[in-house]
Parts: sequence; C-alpha cells; structure tokens
Amino acid sequence: MAAPLLEKLSESLGSPEPAVRLILSILIGYLCALVYRRFLFYKSPTVIHLFHTFSGLALAAFNFGSQLCHSAICVLVQFLMLRLMGRTVTSVLSSFIFQMLYLLAGYYYTATEEYDIKWTMPHCVLTLKLIGLSLDYYDGGKDASQLSSEQKHSALSSVPSLLEVCGFSYFYGGFLVGPQFTLRNYQRLVGRELTDCPGKPPNSFIPALKRFGLGFVCVVIYTIFSPYYQDSYFLTDEYENQPFWYRCVFILLWAKFGLYKYVSCWVIAEGSCILAGLGYSGVVDGKHQWDGCANMKVWLFETTPLFGGTIASFNINTNAWAARHVFKRLRFLGNKTLSHVTTLFFLAIWHGLHSGYILCFSLEFFIITVERQAQALVRDSPLLTKLANSSLYPLIYVVQQFIHWLFMGYSLVPFCLFAYDKWLKVYSSVYFCGHLFFLVAFLIMPYLRKALVPKKERSQKKQE
Repeated sequence: MAAPLLEKLSESLGSPEPAVRLILSILIGYLCALVYRRFLFYKSPTVIHLFHTFSGLALAAFNFGSQLCHSAICVLVQFLMLRLMGRTVTSVLSSFIFQMLYLLAGYYYTATEEYDIKWTMPHCVLTLKLIGLSLDYYDGGKDASQLSSEQKHSALSSVPSLLEVCGFSYFYGGFLVGPQFTLRNYQRLVGRELTDCPGKPPNSFIPALKRFGLGFVCVVIYTIFSPYYQDSYFLTDEYENQPFWYRCVFILLWAKFGLYKYVSCWVIAEGSCILAGLGYSGVVDGKHQWDGCANMKVWLFETTPLFGGTIASFNINTNAWAARHVFKRLRFLGNKTLSHVTTLFFLAIWHGLHSGYILCFSLEFFIITVERQAQALVRDSPLLTKLANSSLYPLIYVVQQFIHWLFMGYSLVPFCLFAYDKWLKVYSSVYFCGHLFFLVAFLIMPYLRKALVPKKERSQKKQE
C-alpha cells in the first residue's frame, strides 16, 4: 500500500523515490523526538536504548530494506572488538581497518556513474561513529593529564553495553545523514543531562522549529532552482557551445543551488536532535545554546567571501571529527602540512572510490594554501590593509564573492561528476581556469609580498 503512495508522491514532486523516502525519514525523526519527550523521557536507559534502536532500524528498513544488515553487522563487530580487545592500540587499528574496508567494499560493489541514495550513504556516517567510539574508549584508559579538553569530554570510562552501542548507532536524529556526535553525549542525553531544565524535558520546541523552518526554506530553494542546473547539462553539446563566460557562471550557480540539497537535509535533521535534547550545548553569556549538533552555519555559508569560511560553515561535525581523530592524532608526524594532507586524503577515500573525490580535496588543499598566503599579504601590507578598510570594500567584496563561488563550484565539479572522463570534459571546456588562476596566484605571491610588504615587516616575519 505504501509503495504506490510513495510512487505517486515522488511523481508529483518530480523527485526520485529514494529521495522522497529520505526526506520523509528525516521528518519522522521529529515524531520520534516527540514520542521520546512525551512518553520515554523519564523511563530507564534500557527502554530508551530500545526505542532508539528499533526506531532507527525501522527507518533503515523503510529506506534500504534487507540491506540494513550491513549496519547491524558493523555495529555488532564493533561491540565485540571493544569487549574482546579492550583499550588497546590493536582494538583501535582493527576497528579502523574493518570499518573502512567494509565501507569501501560497499562503495565498490554498489558504485554507479550517478549519485544514488543507497545503504552506503548512512553507512559512511556510521563508519565514523564506530571508529570514533573505539578511539573514545581507548582514550578512557589514559591518565587525564594525557588528554586534551576535547578528549576528556568524550572519553569513555567503561565499556558500553551492546544495547547502548545500538541506541547510539541508530539514533533517529543522526543515523541517516548525520550529524556526528559522541557516545558520551548520547549517554548524557539518556541520562537527562542535556536540558535547560534540570531533570525535565528541554525547552527546545522553538529552537527546533527555527531549524526546521530554515531547512524548509532551503528545500524550497533547491526544489525551485535545481531543475535548471542539472549535472547532466555539463556533458551536453549545448553546454559546450555556450560562451566561456556562460559556462563559468553556470558552474557558479550550479554549485550554489546544488549545495542546498545537503544544507536542507542537515539543518532539518539537526532540528530533530534539538527537539530530543541532543543539540543542547550549555549556557554562553547567560543564554542557553542549542548548537551541539549543528552541521551548518547557514549565515556564514551565505555571506563569507572566503573558501576557508565556507569549509568552516559546511558539514561542521564531520570536519570536527576529522580534526579530532585524524589531524590532531597525527601530531607525532611533526608537520602540520603533512597532517593536513593525510586528513584530506582520508576524507576523500571516506567519501568514495571515484577519482573526482581525490581531485576535489586536492584542489581544496591548494586553494586554502593560496588563500592563507593572500590573507597574510593583505594583513602585512599597509596599502592592501588600507584598501580593504576603505569605502571601496563593498566592491571588493562583490568581486571576491564572485571569485569565491566560481571556484568553489569549479572544485565541486569532480566531486559531483565522479568519473575521470566527465570532470575532465568540463574542465577542458573552461580551459582549466581554476587550476591556472590559483597556480598563477601561488607563483606570483612571493613577488607581491616583496613589492607590497615593507622590508621591515618581511624581516620580522622571517625571524618569527
């Protein structure tokens, strides 16, 4: 009965049925949060874990049918590793190798030339959760003096039960599209600690409603504009025959509206986490904060003229996970650049096996490197600093924003088109302008510093 209704709904919306199932599942998270608040908030942890487990499994079955077995296998294996291997490096490495190999095998056997909503989509979220769980359990065996403040907040003092791991893994607010959160935060939720009213359900209706409303606006924007900016258009003769400026502007608008697909899902999913209480992050300046599960800083995303600003505003919890569990744990390498490159390589492989992911994250590293050099140049040059603070800044901002979004879209082309022959065709059609722009900027930056930064400033920087 449900299948024909979903087919009709997807036809009327003009969206694929898997996408309709996904957005309905994210919305069902709000219903689950209401049930938890109304009927289960004061129940025992066992009852709450069971509710989170079975509601998450139901959503998995609704979206992926019998393929939910993949998540169940990985959750069970992870629990057995914690129990049998204890707080050891062997346990951490075994967890990392098993979970990543299982995910990559899933990518390999289900790969197509298009972006499909299949069981590997929530599984990549689960993979980070379970690897992070093994690391947090390992940290719990260290002396407190050896831990950073982040690690102290997430370290596990005892081995979790199977039911606890299942509830954490299948929690309806984060199972399908994220956000990432730690088992300790999940334990705080179940222990009724994440609330602005001690011992009572949180006053989170309004914050949750605001995120839902914002997410709905993003869905509307995506629904209206995305049909005009399809990935497939890049590969047509019509696109190839357009003027150069049109091809570039199309890339800019395609990326801008296409990213709302991710923004809307993350912001709406965050609302269900806030409603349940998981989004509560304490008090700052006398105000209760609900950004504990924020995966998007939408205002920053919309207004920043910097590539670094967009990265800081986008997929926040995944980036924070990578910083905490990969970048900072590579401190022993003694080289930040090497740690940064390794972290980006890990994220590229975690996204999938297509060559486009490697190229996208390679471009990210190169662009961020050039941008940081440019920021340092503006900061150290009296002339450029004065210009940046002058009445001309609004014009500079517009130009900078255009460059920012043009080359942000340029970087996303391989990420979304996946295959070598596809993204190469698009880059060839715009003459590799992004590669050339940042390569030239990188090469001339030392000469610009020499011309625009006083000798005294340059010598001070060298001494530092």
